[in-house]
Amino acid sequence: MSDQTPIEELVSGAAQDAGGWVGALAVAQMATGSDGAVVRWSHSAQELLGYTPPEVVGRHIADLLHPGADRVLGRALWETATTGHGVMGTVTAWHRDGHPLELEIWASPLPDRRQGASAVLVFAADAHAARRIRGSSAVWDGLFSRSPVGIAVFDTQLRFLQVNAALEAMNGLPESSHLGRRLAEVLPEVNAEEMETAMREVLRTGEPALDRYRIGRTPADPGHDRMWSCSYTHVQDPAGRPIGVIATLVDITVQRRDHIEAEAGRRRLALLNEASARIGASLDLERTAQALADLTVPYLADAVTVDILEALARGDEPGAGLSAGVELRRLGKAPLTGSAVTRILAPLGRTLSFPATAPYTQALAARGPFMIAHLDERSIAPAARYSTVPARLLAAGVHSFLMVPLTARDLVLGVATLCRTRPGNPFGSEDAALAVELATRAAVGIDNARLYQHEHETAVVLQRSMLPQHITPPAGIEVAHRYLPASDVNEVGGDWYDVLSLPGGKAALLIGDVMGHGIGAAAVMGRLSASVRTLGRLDMPPIEILHQLEATLADLAEPMLATFLYVLCDPATGHCDVTRAGHPPPAVVEPDGTAYLVDTPPGVPLGVGGVDFTTTRLALPRGSVLVLYTDGLVEARGSDLDQRLDVLTRLLTEPRQSLDHLCDSLITRLVPASADDDIALLTARVGPVPDRLPERPPGRPL
Repeated sequence: MSDQTPIEELVSGAAQDAGGWVGALAVAQMATGSDGAVVRWSHSAQELLGYTPPEVVGRHIADLLHPGADRVLGRALWETATTGHGVMGTVTAWHRDGHPLELEIWASPLPDRRQGASAVLVFAADAHAARRIRGSSAVWDGLFSRSPVGIAVFDTQLRFLQVNAALEAMNGLPESSHLGRRLAEVLPEVNAEEMETAMREVLRTGEPALDRYRIGRTPADPGHDRMWSCSYTHVQDPAGRPIGVIATLVDITVQRRDHIEAEAGRRRLALLNEASARIGASLDLERTAQALADLTVPYLADAVTVDILEALARGDEPGAGLSAGVELRRLGKAPLTGSAVTRILAPLGRTLSFPATAPYTQALAARGPFMIAHLDERSIAPAARYSTVPARLLAAGVHSFLMVPLTARDLVLGVATLCRTRPGNPFGSEDAALAVELATRAAVGIDNARLYQHEHETAVVLQRSMLPQHITPPAGIEVAHRYLPASDVNEVGGDWYDVLSLPGGKAALLIGDVMGHGIGAAAVMGRLSASVRTLGRLDMPPIEILHQLEATLADLAEPMLATFLYVLCDPATGHCDVTRAGHPPPAVVEPDGTAYLVDTPPGVPLGVGGVDFTTTRLALPRGSVLVLYTDGLVEARGSDLDQRLDVLTRLLTEPRQSLDHLCDSLITRLVPASADDDIALLTARVGPVPDRLPERPPGRPL
């Protein structure tokens, strides 16, 4: 058979005819003459059927069939020799060990030019194994060709061996542009290095890598970034050696975008919730403006300024229009340090002036957001006529600009200016909408601060106007007094004091505190103060005065309570009658420096009703000092009241000093810089200080 086609070529051709999956089978090769006698018996045939070549060569191939099998196959093979057609089928062979073995066979004619007849080349394989492999191959071929999931096969050098139609569509390139090339060569605009690192790890460990992200652009959609979820699985040969990687890819751009938008929505909601809690929490213009700036950086912008109308910052009413230009005071700025952009911008507290024709003023007048998504030389040209700041900001890396007016109750109160320097992230419509939401909250907070400040000032003016402007005590009594309003409008209340000259050289020392705050409490305090002056000058007994004050409170439209302390003092004798209505007890400092709180029934506040009041009489040495005060002097958050009263009495025992100095010392040492409540303080020295201290025991309640 030396003139025949080599067996190797016939095996390759027959394998192609039978299907590429034949290479995965253990296939036996044999050849017969035109008469059906075996002329070649390969080693693989011996492994399959157990016969050695000497046992088979020269025997008719039909002798290898199972004794009970149909012998039609032999005749078909002989017909092959004469017709030149190949055959394939399934037969049951007789294994040398004596058991049947089902085989799939393929037979091809082999011309013999010398004899003019045909020999036959036969391939045989275990039929069960062939069906199993053929089925697996069909599944793979169907999955590979019809799957909507992108599939690629890589060799151990991470070069493309095969891609399916879905991946061709994803990448926008045919299979021929992939084969033999690496990912970075085919798709340079995706994170190829990261993906190849994952595939190398799969080859090294044999463990699959799941849900790795491929991000970038492909020729299929060169204008947009997309995202794919990639999974990698290693492929190995029968000996367990890695021979490549199979990659599957799913385009998750839409799902990822939806997820990002949902996360952004949640973050925006969280930011707005935080803004509701922080912006406007303080009734202070500077704090509110700075809170807006701090909230906005870095979530919404890289640099922010908040400017308030100068008139508003001065405490005046905002103007009606902007036709003559605008003056703004910078009250908020973020970040305060470490930013090249904010170093260019004017510092906190600076007043900025803009003419009516400036873009800044026109944007404010429009009362809507003004955005330049992409800042460049052309876009800053109108503003550059008035300032060099826009050009400097552009040089510092600002590429996107957004300005949002602060508007509340149809008034323009100021403006927030936002800048971005992070590359590839310009302001958009959603950013502008969020900035408007934040600015609206800040504007309401600023306007509330303006209104509360106005109310605070009104309450203070009202309260001061109702306090005695000039106190002229009777002979023998020296007085000093102080009034300190609270720092917060919510704490401005109805504290007051007074000194009345009464018939017979006596004096009434009184102090009170209307419970409540604001203008209403100050107004009630004025009514009580006027009533006491009238009733006291009629020389009405203290207890009767307190009952009349209760009647005054009962006439109010809404119930009110007030504490009150009335001390009727005779400087000639040193006798004092003390009547309390729920007020802190007075303190006494005797000439020898002894200080104590007067032990007298506390009573109940005016307005409670149904409880009688009690008067306690004291006999004070000449020169003793009475100290009357409201609870703002001794109450402090987190401190025990008894301990604070002990501190008060210790301070009163210090060396003799003037009454004015005593008032200032008590306030300075007992009250923090920012008072939480109104404070009224009245001190009175009863009679002149004797040259020599009395030798009798100190005065106490009689």
